[in-house]
Formats: sequence, structure tokens, C-alpha cells
Amino acid sequence: KGTIHLFRKSQRSLVGKLTHEFRLVAADRRSWKILLFGAINLVCIGFLLMWCSSTNSIALTAYTYLTIFDLFSLVTCLISYWVMMKKPSPVYSFGFERFEVLAVFASTVLAQLGALFILKESAERFLEQPEIHTGRLLVGTFVALFFNLFTMLSIKNKPFAYVSEAASTSWLQEHVADLSRSICGIIPGLSSIFLPRMNPFVLIDIAGALALCITYMLIEINNYFAVDTASAIAIALMTFGTMYPMSVYSGKVLLQTTPPHVIGQLDKLLREVSTLDGVLEVRNEHFWTLGFGTLAGSVHVRIRRDANEQMVLAHVTNRLYTLVSTLTVQIFKDDWIRPTLSSVPIANNILNLSDHHIIPMPSLKAADNLNPVTSTPAKPSSPPPEFSFNTPGKNVSPVILLNTQTKPYGLGFNHGSAPYSSVLNQGLGIPGMGAAQGFRTGFANVPSRYGTNARGQPRP
Repeated sequence: KGTIHLFRKSQRSLVGKLTHEFRLVAADRRSWKILLFGAINLVCIGFLLMWCSSTNSIALTAYTYLTIFDLFSLVTCLISYWVMMKKPSPVYSFGFERFEVLAVFASTVLAQLGALFILKESAERFLEQPEIHTGRLLVGTFVALFFNLFTMLSIKNKPFAYVSEAASTSWLQEHVADLSRSICGIIPGLSSIFLPRMNPFVLIDIAGALALCITYMLIEINNYFAVDTASAIAIALMTFGTMYPMSVYSGKVLLQTTPPHVIGQLDKLLREVSTLDGVLEVRNEHFWTLGFGTLAGSVHVRIRRDANEQMVLAHVTNRLYTLVSTLTVQIFKDDWIRPTLSSVPIANNILNLSDHHIIPMPSLKAADNLNPVTSTPAKPSSPPPEFSFNTPGKNVSPVILLNTQTKPYGLGFNHGSAPYSSVLNQGLGIPGMGAAQGFRTGFANVPSRYGTNARGQPRP
């Protein structure tokens, strides 16, 4: 018998979770309109697919794909309502805004895949063009056009409305904008409709319906069936050109890139932050688009040791919050860098002390207080000598001993007549010592051959 867990939560399946979230969205009355349009869209798609099969028109099939895209846009609108109802969780600390970005990206990519499928089918039809029946071609065109325009203008789709304005213009919009300027120059009253640029979804619906009307007339007049394939290619290219900029924009949002239009404003704000009182440096700044119209970011701020952390944090947040709604600021105080003793081997040119540093030398005392062998005080009451063997020194970094390979002359006596410059060239010149006495440091890796003797011969 297994263990009975009284307070164990039941594990829901994926279908159960989706059903629970759908009920959450359906409880809002604003979503009832979207659900109604979605049901009508499914019925319209069913009729259009049957008419595409009966007319054998691939151009009408390409135009029907725009109606399927409208269904995707309705689903995206439902997801947008669901995101507004959900609150951030420990798993999704930034909220669920990226779900609607993902929905827009998936919808536009699927529309482009449908356009590529139409292009592939059209290439095959150029080899063997079938006969096109125009009985329901024009009816299907007007039904699809009416429903697409009615859906786009009746439903306020916040994600697609933002993307259509923020993304770059398509080639179809640019050509229509050039034509609109010429028309508005003659009729200025149309500038509010055609300028600055038309809605890309309304534009592609009207352009696709116009291509189908031309196809219907040419087939009825001359039985020119190849124009149906040409119209399908035109509709597919317009669909691909319209959806591609939106896919690029939503894809950049998913990749957490910084929007180009806010880079200048962010640089200005960061310069203002770096000039605040107590701020020494602003580093590791990273800003990205969290959702449509929502900017997130994180920044590290180094401040003085005597600065108030809370005051600096409040000023930095106040400056950046005007542009970055979700901001993370990490404050850390400046720390002095203290030099540490290095344990690496000393290079061969370290003996040229004039280029590096000066070794502190012990002060010379009278000859009666020094031992001529160890150079330490000879009084029995004095503390142990610092430079005696097996005794660590106190506050003295180098260990300096007399060269044991030479004859231990006493200090204060001049032996030989070595020039004064030969002593200074070694970096160790002490006035009053006469001949150049070689000194050997306590480091084992320093070369043992240095200096010259009184006769000019190098010492071993």
C-alpha cells in the first residue's frame, strides 16, 4: 500500500491547464466579442476552402490564407487579454507580456509559410495550367474581403496595432505612399486616410481583392487561365512582404535587443546618472524590450565610500524610470585596492633598481657598536638581530648580506681605486665606502655575476 498524502496538490494535465486558462479569459465580457468573431471566422474559412476546391483557383486559396491569418490575430488578441489578467509569478518574474510577442511572431511566420506554399504550387501550375471555373470566384472574393475588413476594423488588436506602427514599412506600403502623395496633392482631403501610411492589413486585403477582380475579368473575357497563377504569386509576395517586417521586429523583441529608437535617450540618461553626487561609475548596463511598449533594464552603479546608498538609488531610479519601467539597480561602494606581495620569480633585470624601486638600507652606526661579520649590535642586552640567520625580519622586505666570496673588509676603510661611476651603474652607490663592494640579495633566482672588482674583472 502506498503512502496517502492528504494535502498533496493534484497534477493537472496540459489540456486541463489550457481549459482552466480559457475559462479565466472567457469570464471577461470583453472576450465574448472575440470569441464570436472567431466562430464566424471558422465558418467563413470552411466556405472559402470549399469554393477554392470547386473553382480550382489558387489565387482564391492565397486570399483565403489571409482569412486564416485573421483567425490567428483573434487568438493573439485573446492572449493579450489573458496577459492583462495574469500577475507575475516566481517562475515568470517579469510577467507574461512576452507571450503576446511570441503569438505575433508565430502568426506572422505562419502567414509567410503559407505564402511560400502558394509560390511552390504556382511554380508547378506554370508547367501545367488547369482550367479555372469563375462561378464562385467573385463571390468568394467579396465574402473574404468583407469579413477581413470587418474583423480588422471592429476588433481592437493591441499587439498587432503596435507592431504595425513600430515595424518598418513594407515595399507595398512604400509604393502606395508614393501614389498617395500624388493623389493627396490633387485632393487634399484624402490625406487623413492615405497618409502617413496605410494600415498594412487593410492594404493587403484591398490589394488582394483587386488582383482577384482582375483575374475574374481576364478569365471571363479571354479564358486566360494563367492570370490566376500570376495573381496567386502577387498575393503571396504581398503577404510575405507585409509580414516579414513584423516578424523581424517581434523576433528582435524575443532576442532581448535594445530598440534603436531609444538608444540615444538611454545614452543621455546614463550620462546624467554618471554626473550625480556620489556616483563614480556606471557599468554593466543592459536594456531590452520586455513586451510591446515595455522596456526593462539592469545597471550597476559604483559610488563613493561616504555616499548614501539609498539616496543615490532613489536619484538613479528617478532618472531612468521615465524610460525604463522595469529597472534593477545594484549599488556597491568603492573599495580601495591595496597592493599585495607577489610570489612570482624575479626577472633578471631586477638588479637595475633605478628603473623599479629603491631597497631601504639599514642605517649605518658607529664601528664600535657593530659586529664586523654580521653588522648587528653586539650588546648582550639588545634584542635578537633582525638580519641574523633563521630569524624573520620585522618590517623589512629584502634581506641584504655581505658577499661571502670576498674578503670581509671592515666598514669605513677604502680598498682599491675603483671609479665612482662603476658603483653608481649598479644602482647601489653609498658614499664613503670606497671600492665597489658587491652585495648579494637573499633571492635565489638572481644571477650571481654582477659588478666589477678593483682590476676590472667580473666577479663570479
